[in-house]
Amino acid sequence: MLGITWNRRRVLELGAVSLGLGLDDVLRARAAESTSSGSSRSGRKSLIVFWTHGGMSQQDTYDMKPDAPAEFRGPYAPIATSVPVLQITEKFPCQAPLMDRLSIVRSVHHQNGIHAPSAHWMQTGYFGPTLARNAPQKPSFGSVIARCRGARTGHMPPYVTIPKAEAFGYQGSVYLGAAYQPFELGADPNAKNFSVPNLALPKDLPLEMVQDRGRLLREFDTLRRDIDRSGTLEALNGFKAQAMEMVTGDQVREAFDLNRESPELRDRYGRHLYGQSALLARRLVQAGTTCVTINTGYWDHHNEIEKGLDEHLPPLDRAIAALVEDLETRGMLQDVVIYCAGEFGRTPLINGHAGRDHWSNCFSVLLAGGGLQGGRVIGASEPRGGNVAERPVTPHDVLATLYHALNIPLDTHFNDATGRPTSIVNDGRPIRELF
Repeated sequence: MLGITWNRRRVLELGAVSLGLGLDDVLRARAAESTSSGSSRSGRKSLIVFWTHGGMSQQDTYDMKPDAPAEFRGPYAPIATSVPVLQITEKFPCQAPLMDRLSIVRSVHHQNGIHAPSAHWMQTGYFGPTLARNAPQKPSFGSVIARCRGARTGHMPPYVTIPKAEAFGYQGSVYLGAAYQPFELGADPNAKNFSVPNLALPKDLPLEMVQDRGRLLREFDTLRRDIDRSGTLEALNGFKAQAMEMVTGDQVREAFDLNRESPELRDRYGRHLYGQSALLARRLVQAGTTCVTINTGYWDHHNEIEKGLDEHLPPLDRAIAALVEDLETRGMLQDVVIYCAGEFGRTPLINGHAGRDHWSNCFSVLLAGGGLQGGRVIGASEPRGGNVAERPVTPHDVLATLYHALNIPLDTHFNDATGRPTSIVNDGRPIRELF
């Protein structure tokens, strides 16, 4: 016998599939779905996202208005970059010399100024939820990428969110199925003694015991028949099952182990959530993950925006710059798309509380790597930043750009909850200036 008392409840808590009870079927189904979508699982391209949950101010970062009146231009001065025609905020000194590798789209817009519907629009390419009905209606771009491409190697999760899924609940898979939900890290990579709860075995379950599948299967043969009859196996979350499978080998656990990086490199990224999350994202895509979203905290600065941005901007700057340089040094920058965005921007006019409110009429996103052209400024806002002046870009266009860069066919459709074929990009088209 195994020397531990087991019962039905205990096995279900651990995840019966992880003990060899149907994992192969789950993974086979995922592979079959990806094949049937018409998209290739091959290829080297990956995506790392910095999601500015709540909405980052474009006027204080990538689309400054130094000639506007003080109540519009904000508290920061612009600085020169490696691209002569491009200035950015003084709070981004690390990105400034790298702007020839980065590009800014200054003319993104949509027609909603409320967090949840706007996050749904930017995460899925579709307007949908309202305050009265805010359930997700379409899959996130991370789940679409996971579905179309899968992980590039081994048992790596195809889609990871750090430290957890946010964006008002719109970073999930919806009708694509639970297998394409994000793997949520569940911890701050900068925390002391950082570990991944979802990859940790229960204390009373030694790794050797899980690895000895044959012995476990013999021990639980009767229990398996009971579970099969109850239908529990079909109901188990396939992705959690794979997570339990991942802890039995070294590849995945090593990919999540930041202690394998030198202290000097960790310092370059910055000893904070942004920096260590970016470093972890590089490790994950290097190991085979296809999409990593870093949720960088809350940027909804209705009050005292300077105080809020003083906290957020320096670590974001350092994390993005270190990631670009690290990827470039390793020969990976052409294979990894970097994307920084939120659900909208902020109002051109500073309000009476020294903050900026929601603004979807015109805002900026950053794109780099993955074969995209660097040093480009696409589109323009009006002199005070109120509306798009040149080259309007929609959320559908941004997602089409990401999918195209990752070699995902733009004519891909999936059946929604009603069985209706639904496009992954709606009417979006890639931003041609980036290719």
